[in-house]
Amino acid sequence: MSDTIETHLSDTGVLTVAMNRPDSLNSLNYPLVMAVIEVFKQANDNDDIRCLILTGKGRGFCAGADLSGGDFPRLEGKTHGETTWHNMEIGFNVMGRAIHDCDKPVICAINGVAAGAGVGVALSGDLVIAAKSASFKLVFAPQLGIIPDVGASWLVPQLIGRTRANGMALLGDSLPAQKAEDWGLVWQCVEDDALMDTAMQLAERLAAGAITGIKATSRAHDVAMTNTYDEQLDYERDQQGHFCDQPVFLEGARAFMEKRKPNFRDVETAQMQAARETQQKSK
Repeated sequence: MSDTIETHLSDTGVLTVAMNRPDSLNSLNYPLVMAVIEVFKQANDNDDIRCLILTGKGRGFCAGADLSGGDFPRLEGKTHGETTWHNMEIGFNVMGRAIHDCDKPVICAINGVAAGAGVGVALSGDLVIAAKSASFKLVFAPQLGIIPDVGASWLVPQLIGRTRANGMALLGDSLPAQKAEDWGLVWQCVEDDALMDTAMQLAERLAAGAITGIKATSRAHDVAMTNTYDEQLDYERDQQGHFCDQPVFLEGARAFMEKRKPNFRDVETAQMQAARETQQKSK
């Protein structure tokens, strides 16, 4: 694993992933992008991991792409646009999907500025909390003449609406964390020194829950962004038809009737191991 990230797995199954390029405000170069992709992919297959926290080391969360070159592989004879297309295809977009589509719940803890592509990274988790000193800044159009990326052009208007998204992206002004909470861009704004404790408390709550249902709920909300009401009712029907046959639901129902705390961790671990064994046998 690259030294561009630091990881720590708690006894409760929470993996903290900290981007570790503080001198550049954790700007995204090739080693960092690839390290984030790798750690999130590994988390999918690690039954000890129940939830992830993504944050940044130092005074910033992520300042966006490393415009100094970023150590991406050189493509001889290609234009800057062609090179950018390639780097997004093999790196930035893969990273965004790895975070957004992770099988485990993801909390993004925004500890400082999130700018450019860093906004897309910051908003790609299932829950987003921010320190009061944090801010969000979309500088693509006013400073570079390009559009927001790493999912920011989808996430921002979906979360706060087209009018506010245009205000952020066309003007490039910083959006303070408290206003981001007021607008619904983040779930919670907390004191700086409480950020990681709050993130851990939320992560432990998610880790103790039915993480398959938690992720399915987050994905249902994504689908609802483009579904009609009727289409969403059909989606809910199909999902419930699947999940109500799963051991997790049966454990939850039994625990409710028996007035005890459900043991989702053991049930889901056994279910995931059985699924992997089935996949291996089918190869």
